[in-house]
Amino acid sequence: MMIAFSKYQASGNDFILIDVRKQVVKLTENDIKRLCDRHFSVGADGVILLQETDKKSYDFEMKFYNSDGSFGMFCGNGGRCIVAFARDLGLISNSCIFVAPDGNHEAKVQGNIVTLSMQNPTQLEQFTDGWFVNTGTQHFITFVQDLDLIDVYNQGQQLRYDSRFGKHNGTNASFVQQTANGIKIRTYERGVEAETLSCGTAVTAAAVIYAVINNLSGNIVVKASTKGGNLQVYLNKDNKDITDVFLQGEAVKVFDGVITL
Repeated sequence: MMIAFSKYQASGNDFILIDVRKQVVKLTENDIKRLCDRHFSVGADGVILLQETDKKSYDFEMKFYNSDGSFGMFCGNGGRCIVAFARDLGLISNSCIFVAPDGNHEAKVQGNIVTLSMQNPTQLEQFTDGWFVNTGTQHFITFVQDLDLIDVYNQGQQLRYDSRFGKHNGTNASFVQQTANGIKIRTYERGVEAETLSCGTAVTAAAVIYAVINNLSGNIVVKASTKGGNLQVYLNKDNKDITDVFLQGEAVKVFDGVITL
């Protein structure tokens, strides 16, 4: 099976994007793992399919797979990449509405900057060592004094499989440091099972918790620094209600290719 694809990255979070509107692509879990292998194949944090939807109010549907073949969750940086992909295909101009596993999303794209609507946070819960929140997928957020001293792989893996989150099939785990301008963040991603250069839903989750613990209110902008680049999260906080959440940052095509599976 020959597959035409495009490689995109959003603040270092990289994805293989495939337009399946005109080519029949049936990927197994092993196919996903092989495509994402950085030594023997294209290499990526995940695979994203752009497919048609029978819902007239949407421009397309996004199907996302982690690099280990798991699916059924949303990816914020992947969502921004598929918007850039759709624009580059000529499917949209500078705005769109699409459907993903967690519901519908609106987006605008100007040059390489994509602004993406996110779901309002749910399942917000405080623990002694951090916060749990769902921003399209589950995240555990821990604030630390010095992010550079954190062993993200080992400490993140422990939290990812913590028994507290068993009913959620584990969780993503992020370590966040407050800065003069916002936050710095590093994330151990479930489904990649390693630290990634950036995670959009994690940045969104960290921004939500940042607004909560600092008792912010009104229209809020949180600037986030990741290993792969800078992002911004916009949200509105009215007492305990957090709404109008948007994730903004670059999404860039790396190359096009064809691969045989």
